[in-house]
Amino acid sequence: MRWRIGTAGWSIASQYADRFPDAGFALERYAHRFSCVEINSSFYRSHRPATWTRWAAIVPEDFRFAVKVPRTITHERRLRDCGDLIARFVDEIAGLGPKLGVLLVQLPPNLTLDVEVAERFFTELGASTSARIACEPRHASWFEPGAGRLLATREVARVAADPARVPAAGVPGGWRGLSYWRLHGSPTIYRSPYGAERLRGYATLIEREGQGEAPAWCIFDNTAAMAAMGDAFELVSQVSR
Repeated sequence: MRWRIGTAGWSIASQYADRFPDAGFALERYAHRFSCVEINSSFYRSHRPATWTRWAAIVPEDFRFAVKVPRTITHERRLRDCGDLIARFVDEIAGLGPKLGVLLVQLPPNLTLDVEVAERFFTELGASTSARIACEPRHASWFEPGAGRLLATREVARVAADPARVPAAGVPGGWRGLSYWRLHGSPTIYRSPYGAERLRGYATLIEREGQGEAPAWCIFDNTAAMAAMGDAFELVSQVSR
């Protein structure tokens, strides 16, 4: 599968419950309808290794997880001297096995690009995993041409985010071995639905990106008012036509 569409987390909104199997854990039911999920809880806290192993065991073989890198790495150490934390994190999530598809690195809005720090960090992270890496920078310095070349060299895809803090943030960048959209909801972040008309544009982009060898992911993070699942179903229907 060259494109994957899912949500941040796997909570099943009551209005869509009849689209899922009745039996099974929530993740198990979710994975019957979607091909991927983004785990954000890993940003805030660690999970027991057995938890990751259990999650991997209850989803289909072709299902994939994106896992957000902990804030201790991105927001506390701010990518500096993270070797011990990277090793601990990668060891913790090892139970996902080949179902780990993407490591998501979301940077603080005030983290400016330090080329030396970024090169060292992404080299170390890349050496620790066979998963693809996606980075969601939020400071304008990360959208200069030099930053894009750095990410491409280190095989790190730059997330296409909505709302986009700068125009370039709305389109994929960096390494083109992966395209990764994170749709947070707009105009009201985390709450606003996108709806069929707006999603037609994303469907075109995802279909185009998914025609190549590189996978295209789209994650809906507008979960606060349960809009994400409806948008995900709509986008799946559009790219499946």
